Amino acid sequence: MNKAEVKVRLARDLRAKNKLAAAELRTLFALHNVFVVNLQSSPGAGKTTLLEASLPLFCSTFRVGVIEGDLYTARDAERLLPHVSTVVQINTEGGCHLDASLIGGALNDLSLAELDLLIIENVGNLVCPAGFDLGEDVRVVLLSVTEGDDKPEKYPQMFREADMILLNKVDLLPYVRFDLSAVREELRQLNPLAPIMDVVATQGQLGGWVEWVKRMMTGKQRGESHGYQSHGARQSG
Repeated sequence: MNKAEVKVRLARDLRAKNKLAAAELRTLFALHNVFVVNLQSSPGAGKTTLLEASLPLFCSTFRVGVIEGDLYTARDAERLLPHVSTVVQINTEGGCHLDASLIGGALNDLSLAELDLLIIENVGNLVCPAGFDLGEDVRVVLLSVTEGDDKPEKYPQMFREADMILLNKVDLLPYVRFDLSAVREELRQLNPLAPIMDVVATQGQLGGWVEWVKRMMTGKQRGESHGYQSHGARQSG
């Protein structure tokens, strides 16, 4: 057996184990009627800023907790503490994504019985997080126009498996090279179902994503199939 075959087998084993752990998490979240959002993007796209603007709106209606994923430091968790009572920091210490076992460990510091909504801010990366189910109900991907308009084509899996796509920093379009209409077309080809919304997180222009999450939560309470649970077949192991 050559080294390439060993690497493929190792990757498959890791994803298979993660899939089992994620299924257990999904059952646990459902038992406590907690809706879970997995928020993903590249570094600096604006995930934490989006949450700073959004959490007061969520917390006015729901009991909210946040799991904050980063390689090092608790700076983003500290930014969110003024806006939400429960924040758990996970430092991967070099790992490029969160996985289901890390989320399971973080639940030791959360009381699911006291939450309605759990938002997981994943590690900033457009590659690794796409392959790891965290037991979430929906995946939301944030793309900043300052990253360039080639990202959907270069990292298709991330956008293909999103339940919602947010285009952030659109106020900067006059100052960057970003073909908004071409990106929208590319995203629609990759993912015909996910809503695409423009946001400016720094200005609190949230494009309706808070209302979308609330609708999805209501749908789950009614037993409707949606989001990541319904498109799990798209996952590769």
